[in-house]
Amino acid sequence: MKDTVILITGASSGIGLALAFAFGREGANIVICGRKADALAQASQALKAANINVLALQADVSVEADVKQLVNQTIAHFGKLNVLINNAGISMRSMLIDTDPSVIQKLMDVNFMGTVYATRYALPYIQQTKGSIVGISSIAGFRGLPVRSGYSASKFAMNGFLEALRTELLHTGVHVLTACPGFTASNIRFAALGANGQVVGETMRDESSMMSAEECADHILTAVKKRRRDLVLTAQGKLTIWLNKWLPSLADTLVYNTLAKEKDSPLKR
Repeated sequence: MKDTVILITGASSGIGLALAFAFGREGANIVICGRKADALAQASQALKAANINVLALQADVSVEADVKQLVNQTIAHFGKLNVLINNAGISMRSMLIDTDPSVIQKLMDVNFMGTVYATRYALPYIQQTKGSIVGISSIAGFRGLPVRSGYSASKFAMNGFLEALRTELLHTGVHVLTACPGFTASNIRFAALGANGQVVGETMRDESSMMSAEECADHILTAVKKRRRDLVLTAQGKLTIWLNKWLPSLADTLVYNTLAKEKDSPLKR
């Protein structure tokens, strides 16, 4: 990774920031982006304190002009781009019947279209370096999760997009990785949107038993180095995908029962 240029969206906290540290420790030049200037500044300072060369750029990935400028500024500063990590994302937590459709639209704009914009504008430069495009997806992109219908839809869309792109680029030398962390301790659940689009502000799950963002980032770094096609993390995640493929009716029941145990779950009967 030494002297490579890594662009990570949504990197002011959580898995994105952990990825910045992981790649930065390998000698890469890091570009991080985020919507909130204060959080971005704090992340940048922490990376610089670790002697990581970082460029912090404010951008909203759901705004096409922001993303185009983000890529252009990266190239203007470093002259190349080796790895794009589409990490920016938001979640939701509400039953569909209670959810304003605009909430699902917002999730699609950030999680899916944000990936589309960044990948489209970064692709010419990634092709020049025969680098990597990474999508931080989710088990919810393979198995729809109740109370998270919009999140699941956005991740299914991301998975299909990356699979199609990988096939388009089959003979170009460009690597495409779909990474599915499973339930990881990060801030995405604390920032989940409720039925009316407002941030809920608390998680329904026990974060203490989950894989850390740092461990997740190390796995993704290794997968990029090895140019892997897919990465599914946690035993629970692997089992969920396997069951959904071979025993889908059983998966319906198990997923329902598991998520019904969450704090204040609307699935409880």
